[in-house]
Amino acid sequence: MTRAFLIVLDSVGCGGAPDADSFFNDGMPDTGSNTLGHIAEAFAEGRAEDGRSGPLHLPNLDRLGLGRAIALASGLRAPGLGAEPQGRWGAATEVSRGKDTPSGHWELAGVPVPWEWTYFPKTEPAFDAELTARVCELAGTEGILGNCHASGVPIIEALGEEHMRTGWPICYTSADSVFQIAAHEESFGLDRLLKLCEDLAPLLHARRVGRVIARPFVGAPGAFKRTSNRHDYAMEPPAPALMDWAQAEGRVVHAVGKIGDIFSQRGVSHLHKGKGDADLIDHMLRLADEAEEGSLTFVNLVEFDSLYGHRRDISGYASALETFDLALGDFLSRLKPGDVALFTADHGNDPSWRGTDHTRERVPVLVHGAGAGEIGLCAFVDVAASLATHLGLSETGPGRSFL
Repeated sequence: MTRAFLIVLDSVGCGGAPDADSFFNDGMPDTGSNTLGHIAEAFAEGRAEDGRSGPLHLPNLDRLGLGRAIALASGLRAPGLGAEPQGRWGAATEVSRGKDTPSGHWELAGVPVPWEWTYFPKTEPAFDAELTARVCELAGTEGILGNCHASGVPIIEALGEEHMRTGWPICYTSADSVFQIAAHEESFGLDRLLKLCEDLAPLLHARRVGRVIARPFVGAPGAFKRTSNRHDYAMEPPAPALMDWAQAEGRVVHAVGKIGDIFSQRGVSHLHKGKGDADLIDHMLRLADEAEEGSLTFVNLVEFDSLYGHRRDISGYASALETFDLALGDFLSRLKPGDVALFTADHGNDPSWRGTDHTRERVPVLVHGAGAGEIGLCAFVDVAASLATHLGLSETGPGRSFL
């Protein structure tokens, strides 16, 4: 019996989505966006050298076929990524009508989203009176702050002091189908914030809003800082996914990072969380040594997206990729004969692009432990089918195996 590892590098897209013209940033289509390709070009041209210099250096990912995957997806030959692949490589195309975390992860796990998500309008207020009244009722307050589209750090900086003075929760949304509540862990209370989000989630899920996110922070005015106690209250996938298929046949499933939240804790045997991607990479390395025979380990590394993509930080994004690539060599050396490790992404978030939203892109599919050669263009659901086939599961979902 063998093991499977599915590692999602959040937002590490490679361009070329055929429907990018119907997804937008700042009112302009995502056509031409390419997270990996544009980062590689920026460094080759010396346009982004804050804290590092020289071409993008990802030898381990490139040996698996990263450069070839970018070219296959988008036609772009990424500078510095020209190694002869020693793994299986391809690029996957999403069909769900969302460029967000749940849509991408659910589809990679074999469950495309069968509905259109609900998004809040870019108006002030962004939320209707019924929703606002329900938040106030659950929070025990006379009002809310924010009530708009915003980024998490700036809105805390702008409204944190008023929040501490009034006790009103800071409520905001983004281009994703989300309702986010920021509150101070001490003055408002972490348990109170989590209970508020949990109790509010059913109303928003009934409206097809994908996630209610608790965004706790600490500190004083001028020095507020978000904590690692974030919690996502996500809708459940509409059908059993890869993790459920594995558990139904007695397999152990390890969820690393926010995978448990994304799947509403369904199909999870053991949850491994941390303060940041460095902790999650440590879990990944440990599980390469310790995960049980026949098990599935599902990893999400979010900081490419949360810290660098949305903030349009090309240098930071590249440094995070290079840090992961360094750890990847150690990870691959720990795997056992018969193990398969598959590296992919859930969407794009091109740090060179206009706006601050995710970008609609194809994603690389890189496989260690299944020989070498081209997979070609495939579907997100083929990832689940391939890993299920490798694990010998009876359920493989709507995809086809490329292993």
